[in-house]
Order: sequence, then C-alpha cells, then structure tokens
Amino acid sequence: MKKWKAAVIGCGSIARHRHLVEYAAHPEVEITAVCDIVEERANEMAEKYNAKAYTNYEELLAKEDIDVVSVCLPNVLHAPVSIAALNAGCHVLCEKPMATSREEAEQMIEASHKNNKKLMIAHNQRFVPSHAKAKKLIETGEIGRVFSFRTTFGHGGPENWSVEGRDSWFFKKEKAFIGAMGDLGIHKADLLRYLLGEDFDEVASFVETTREGIDVDDNAVFILKTASGVVGTLAASWSYTAAEDNSTIIYGEKAILRLEDNPDYSLVVQYKNGEVVRYALGKIQSNESGGQKNTHVIENFIQSIKNDTEPPISGEEGKKSLEVILAAIEANASKRTVKVQA
Repeated sequence: MKKWKAAVIGCGSIARHRHLVEYAAHPEVEITAVCDIVEERANEMAEKYNAKAYTNYEELLAKEDIDVVSVCLPNVLHAPVSIAALNAGCHVLCEKPMATSREEAEQMIEASHKNNKKLMIAHNQRFVPSHAKAKKLIETGEIGRVFSFRTTFGHGGPENWSVEGRDSWFFKKEKAFIGAMGDLGIHKADLLRYLLGEDFDEVASFVETTREGIDVDDNAVFILKTASGVVGTLAASWSYTAAEDNSTIIYGEKAILRLEDNPDYSLVVQYKNGEVVRYALGKIQSNESGGQKNTHVIENFIQSIKNDTEPPISGEEGKKSLEVILAAIEANASKRTVKVQA
C-alpha cells in the first residue's frame, strides 16, 4: 500500500488539533516533515509524529520528498506558501480563507493547473453529517423551494483556541487580513453555497471592530441574495462569550430545516403540516469539549489524489466563497449593496 508523504507547514492549533491528528490517523499517510518559525513548536510536533523539523518552509520543500502539504499559516501566507508547494510538485491542502485577494486566489489556481497538482481548501462544514443530510433534502425537493436562511458562526474568540492566546496573529491585520469574517464567516459562506446549490449574486454588510487593541473585525453581519432570489443573513462573531453558536436555519415552502440548533438533534425538520422529524447525526466539529474532532477533510483530500478526481472544495470553489467575503468588505466600506464577482 502506497504511503503518501505529508508535510504540515505551520504548527499552531489548527495543525495540532486537525491536520496532524487526521494525517496520523490515515492508514495511507506518513507525516514526513513539519515546519514552524518557532523552533520549539516544530520540534515538539516532529517528536510527537516522528517527523523532521524545519523552521523554513523553502528548505523543507527543497530537501524533502513530499507528496502532500498542508498550509496552516497566518492568512497572508496562504497564497505564497501554497504556490511554492505546488511549484515544488506537491498536492496542497490550504486552510481558509485561501487567500487575501482575488488575484492571489487566481495565482494559486493557476499554479495548481500548471503543475497538475490538487489544490483543496479546508472548508470542513460541507462534511458535517447534518449539513450533508440537509443538502439531500433540498436537492430532492423534500422542503420545496427555498425562500430564506439565517446562519451564524460565533465563539469567544481566537485567544481561547490559538497557541499564542491573546497575542495571536488572528488579531493583527498585517497577518490576518480580516478577523471573524475570515476565521468563521467564510465557512458559512461556503456552506450556504453548498446547501443551496447556487452562488450568491449580491451582498450588503455591517462589519465592526468592538474590542480594544485589535485592528480586524470581530463582528460582522451579511445580507446575501442568490440569482434565483433566495435571501438571508450570515453572522460571524468573536463575541459569543458564553457558548459557541454554529447553527443554520433553512426556510422552505414545505419545511424548515434547523441545523446544529438543538443540543440533542443535529438536524430537525419542521414540516408545514405539523410533522417534526428529528435526526441524531452526531456532533458538529467544535473547539469545545464534546465536539466531533474528525473533520473528514484529510480523507477527502487524499481520496481525490488517489482517484485523480476534483477535490470536494477545489481552488475554484474556495475562490467563490472568498468572493463573498471580498464583496462584503467592499459593501461595508461603500455602504451599498455589492455584486459578487463570478
């Protein structure tokens, strides 16, 4: 059985709790190298996973024979490091948001095609069981035409998750580009595109920074509209201090879908005729205790490489979700509704 040699660049929390854990659990993957500019972090993960430690990603790519690379770095480094890895002949799994601009995203996609290597963006919400079930219900017409939605993703902030705590790069614009919108909001933009089966056409937004000492957004609300006229709201926040909220409600002509809105039933379907169906499909991925830890991102990534198929969230798909966020930034700055670029 072939073992795919993997390298993880960036040894922060997302690498420790998601990528490294899932690579290690995959029977067809061998973690060969890890990299972090903080030598102590790199050495710690290298020892734990019996890998080679690096503090320079260019040296890693030059010296190691790697098949797949996970890019788990501050947002502004996603594009340049992904492109370098693709040019080095590696398949790349990049954390979200894939880039900080449309041009960067296009360059990543171009590098993927030029080198004939897979590029996947780690939008894990598509693989949540309740979300996959809801998509089937929508696709089969079970809830009829979709009229509206509301979705939110919020928690107490990156300081409760990042290895750097309150000093995290998440709070620094020069490294993060955007705050809660890029950390959480883009996940929901991608999820809604997946569930509805269509792209958003227009965006209006309110984006705020309420905390002292940070220069990125920590609260944002979007109003979104698809070309077919489905309208709804998306909220992203680092101000949900008491508990995480990762819920989505879909309003259809025959039923309402309540996703991750009930602690016991991850999907509740309320039909127009009064019938209620409750599905216990397991917990959503969460940083809180009790949350599902396997995101299924790694297994889908490796599967696409093995079978030479399009990754579930390709670079093109990642760019479409990024375009929603870019439009929201423009809408907030201009105080008007903005068309989402195709």
